[in-house]
Amino acid sequence: MKHSTQTGFWKDVAPKEMTSQQWESLCDGCGRCCLQKLIDDDVPLMYHTSVACRYLDLKSCKCSVYETRQDKVSDCTLVTPEAVEEYNWLPETCGYRRVAAGKDLPDWHPLVTGDPKSTVKAGMTVRKWAISEDKVPETRWGEHIIEIQQLGE
Repeated sequence: MKHSTQTGFWKDVAPKEMTSQQWESLCDGCGRCCLQKLIDDDVPLMYHTSVACRYLDLKSCKCSVYETRQDKVSDCTLVTPEAVEEYNWLPETCGYRRVAAGKDLPDWHPLVTGDPKSTVKAGMTVRKWAISEDKVPETRWGEHIIEIQQLGE
């Protein structure tokens, strides 16, 4: 595996001390945070679905409106160093979540490999199994549940 010229800044710089460019580079591009979730506050449970936001390019697993995503999708999750710990629904492999918890990045992460496509090559994206919300009415998202999570975990 080719190793990046990055010095592993995520090991030495606290998330709240990172530049916005450093913080953003922790995203591995898996697309999992762009999957729709259903929340049942009565239970309380979060149902993760395979239904992706309409703006997630399912080939590249990148947001097609990244710079204006909060304007287009009012509840789009903005993962910041201050808020990342609140998002316990992010996958265990998420670079933001791992670094905030003091863990290293996975060996397939683009910052480790130096290859921006390494997440795709490692099969860690939603690319092959997610479906755009443009193809599934919201009333049918429940048919696409892939994981159930107890809230507060």
